[in-house]
Amino acid sequence: MNKAYIALGTNIEPRIKYLKDAISILEESQMIQIQSKSSIYETPPVGYTDQADFLNMVIELKTSLTSNQLLTLCQQIEGELGRKRVIRNGPRTIDLDILVYNQESKKTDELILPHPRMHQRGFVLIPLNEIAPDLAVPTLKSSVSELLQALPEKEKRDITQWIQTDSEEE
Repeated sequence: MNKAYIALGTNIEPRIKYLKDAISILEESQMIQIQSKSSIYETPPVGYTDQADFLNMVIELKTSLTSNQLLTLCQQIEGELGRKRVIRNGPRTIDLDILVYNQESKKTDELILPHPRMHQRGFVLIPLNEIAPDLAVPTLKSSVSELLQALPEKEKRDITQWIQTDSEEE
C-alpha cells in the first residue's frame, strides 16, 4: 500500500459540510483507508485576499492507487462538490491537494510531488505537523516539524484551531 498526505481546504459555506463530504467520499473508496486526520484550522486566505477565511486540515491515507490515480480521484471529488476554478487562489467549495505520496519526487504537467509550496504554507504545515511531525519531505531534506519551525512567524500567526459553533452549518 502507498502512503499519502492530502490537504483539504474550503471557504464557501457550509465549510464543515464540504470537508466532511470530501472525507466521506474518500472513505467510500475501497482503494483508500484513512489513517489519521488533523484538527481543523481556520486560516486567512493567501494570495487573493478578498474572500472568506478557510477551514483547512490534513489527512493521512493508505491507498492502492498510483499518485496520478489519486490526483484524478481528488479532482473528481472537487468537481462532485461543486469546485469552480474562476480566480486563482479564489473561493472554493473544496480543494484537495496531494502533499506527499510515499517518498516520490515527481514533476509532470498534471502533478508535482511533493507539493511545491507546502513548505511555505502554515495552513498546510500546522495540521500536517499534528499528524506527521517526523515525516521526511522528499527533495526538501527536512522533516515537517523542521519545516514548520523554519516558517516565518507571520505565516503562522493567524492560524487557529477551529471549534464548531452553533452558527456554523452542518
